[in-house]
Amino acid sequence: MMSRHFLIRAWVCCLFLLIAAPFPALAQHGHELASDTCVLHIGPYKMYFASYLPDTFYERKFCQELPGAGNAVLVLDYVEHELRSLPVEVRIIRDTGSEDNLDAITIAHLPTKIHPTGSISVKHNFDNPGKFVGLVSIGENHEHVTRFSFSVGQQGVMSHLTHYIMIIVPVLVGITVVVFFAIRDRRKPTQVTRVVGS
Repeated sequence: MMSRHFLIRAWVCCLFLLIAAPFPALAQHGHELASDTCVLHIGPYKMYFASYLPDTFYERKFCQELPGAGNAVLVLDYVEHELRSLPVEVRIIRDTGSEDNLDAITIAHLPTKIHPTGSISVKHNFDNPGKFVGLVSIGENHEHVTRFSFSVGQQGVMSHLTHYIMIIVPVLVGITVVVFFAIRDRRKPTQVTRVVGS
């Protein structure tokens, strides 16, 4: 029969795993707010970035890794209200390693424009998997510029492996701790109290 101390330790370990296991998965990218939402820093401003594949994944959100090609929607949501009065340009380019000729590698372009709603949507049909870069510029003269990389249909094996390792390792550690205490408790000699009659 399991001891009371063993059950308490097992419960504590399970509680620890429930709390700790999800956090490594969220910490894979330092700029992520969550596994499906990124935050972009553009000078003194910030934007939330999320991507969608409405034809295949409906309303599910992604961040930097779209799992497949097809019709995609890239959404930028302003954080600061001030951005709603500033002109913003968005350009999506193929990641070729060189940006010398932007027009040649641009696949989607929203010219400089004010977006009073505080949200920008870029729709594009990605015919083939690949790596891409988003360029976001703020101001008439592009005073603030940021770039962010994302992939389409190229979720790496190592990325998935790292994700699962970060979750599995704490679980294995917890199981090891529980087994260790269980074996140790079993090896402890049972104390027998003898009642000495008068």
